[in-house]
Amino acid sequence: MVEISDPGDPRLADYRDLRDVELRKSLEAEHGLFLAEGEKVVRRSVEAGYAPRSFLMAPRWLDGLGDLLATTDAPCYVLSEALIEQVTGFHVHRGALASLHRRPLASVEEVLAGARSVLVLEDLVDHTNVGAIFRSGAALGFDAVLLAPRCADPLYRRSIKVGMGAVFTTPWTRLPDWYDALPDLARRGFTTVALTLSADSVPIEEAVDGVDRLALVLGSEGHGLSSRWEASSERRAIIPMRAGIDSLNVAAATAVACYVATRR
Repeated sequence: MVEISDPGDPRLADYRDLRDVELRKSLEAEHGLFLAEGEKVVRRSVEAGYAPRSFLMAPRWLDGLGDLLATTDAPCYVLSEALIEQVTGFHVHRGALASLHRRPLASVEEVLAGARSVLVLEDLVDHTNVGAIFRSGAALGFDAVLLAPRCADPLYRRSIKVGMGAVFTTPWTRLPDWYDALPDLARRGFTTVALTLSADSVPIEEAVDGVDRLALVLGSEGHGLSSRWEASSERRAIIPMRAGIDSLNVAAATAVACYVATRR
């Protein structure tokens, strides 16, 4: 336990300016770290095997995480909640943060080993959506997540928080080859089903019926799937809706599609 009274203390560099997304992305990539926020998420990150660099906590959270802190030599910086707000740039209402070392990304082969249901994300740039999709996939029986190179970081603080730490229990990696990613999944024995408003799209129940190994493909928040991924998917699907409404938010659509797919 290291009590700190100066918000400018250089030992707190990992936690500074958390509202600045672009700054955080470059800093975290440069130093190979990520942040977990809240007692449950901090606990899940360490229990998943991620090595902590340090912890940052208000005094009232020490007892709740005392058993976890006893398992590591990483320093725990203890500050008042007012000082934590000065360091981070916002009110950390859950009172506990941890900085952890990233691990090397797994290979596609490792992530898909034994998987029957996989989510495949193309160019989702909103961290909240990525976190929500991880949470839905984990809750509804999907085994893994594959991300195109331009997708938002699932280990970004906001993604982890929204996903309630599902990124720590769900195997995931980035696809090294965007162009042929879906044909490659087909060669590996997966049926690729894309959620898209294509002329030949069928209801999701019909698209996943009888599919053994399923790769459910989802596109970006604005334009949806690229023409390449839409064309290279083996099947295209929609979620039937009332007249006048043609789509859901991608995170909501994922939850619906996962629910249907797990009952195939």
